[in-house]
Amino acid sequence: MPRQRVAISGLGILSAIGWTPEAVWGAIEREESGLGPLTLFESPRCGHMPVGQVKGDPAELSGLPSGSRTDHLAVAAARIAFADTGMASLGEAARRDIGVVLGTTTGGILDSEEFLRRLLREGRLDLGLLRHHPAASPTNAVARALGLGGFRATVSTACASGATAIATACDALAAGEADTVLAGGADSLSRLTVNGFCSLLNVAPDGCRPFDADRAGLSLGEGAGILVLETEEHARARGAAVRAWIAGCGASADAYHATAPRPDGSGALAAMRRALHVAGLQPDAVDYVNAHGTGTVDNDLAEGRALAALFGERVPAVSSTKRFFGHTLAAAGAIEAIVCVLALQRQRVPANLGLRRPDPAIPFAPVAHAQEAELKVALTNSLGFGGNNCSLLIAREGP
Repeated sequence: MPRQRVAISGLGILSAIGWTPEAVWGAIEREESGLGPLTLFESPRCGHMPVGQVKGDPAELSGLPSGSRTDHLAVAAARIAFADTGMASLGEAARRDIGVVLGTTTGGILDSEEFLRRLLREGRLDLGLLRHHPAASPTNAVARALGLGGFRATVSTACASGATAIATACDALAAGEADTVLAGGADSLSRLTVNGFCSLLNVAPDGCRPFDADRAGLSLGEGAGILVLETEEHARARGAAVRAWIAGCGASADAYHATAPRPDGSGALAAMRRALHVAGLQPDAVDYVNAHGTGTVDNDLAEGRALAALFGERVPAVSSTKRFFGHTLAAAGAIEAIVCVLALQRQRVPANLGLRRPDPAIPFAPVAHAQEAELKVALTNSLGFGGNNCSLLIAREGP
């Protein structure tokens, strides 16, 4: 029997193309990429690669007296999402049962890098810079900033972290551990990720081109995406303005390789099938797929095979939105879930920005430019290192 759908009642986002859902959708409609120069720190080897860096200082919105850049991104997005629900006026007692589940891969590592730089170059031991290193720091920062005392968890499943955090929150709601949970992901750019991915030789020098025949790698980014999730009963009881519904979640861990996907796409396929099973839907119910689509040769090919295996000859509209934001790692799944909600609301399919020549080895052509469509159900994929995969089904209508 399908699981009860989960209401999405609030959205919060900070990204390279905007600090609000409305600003983000405006850039998507105008097909404006957020990729640009890296100015957050120096990287002599890889600093010339375009990245999706958040413009401005997220601390201006977070209100935190201290914290890592990831903490500030997460809290700022959480404040936007919580305000979007109309629950910002809730008193202290009412917030005690609201949960927080966030995904991250870098945590406060940007501050930790600064600690090491000062130690090695200046001999300074600034231990305060390590306070926000743990992966749980952004989750705890959100809970403290908003006074949320309910179920709390931190997820780190590589690039699937944000989507897996949303799935984990749905499990908590289904289990009765909470009736409202803030869920999503946040990651800041750091030297480790920028230089690390460059060392793998899979960063595109001119920006990612998902599913393009001439794609040359991914583009890194940073940001945060937070969704406020509620049980149907709770959302209806308080008269919430529900934006969309989580119809089903599916995860898999094929553990094929530390960094490469299983070539036949079977890991991604298993996650998508699981999400459909949980939702009680058939593949033909899906109208739009927001693909993981990083722009690397192997990832795009594996995901393309998985989508072809799931949908057969009727592959719905597909696009990757990675060139708008860059690959925001743990934030990607949550940011792209928000994109799906906005697409369902606007009845528009986002462009697969950067596509010039579809790869003939992939058995479908992504949507090159934004277009109108009748959208009822969207599927978003997040496929991470180590074979960590998560798929979310988002529906426009409730049960």
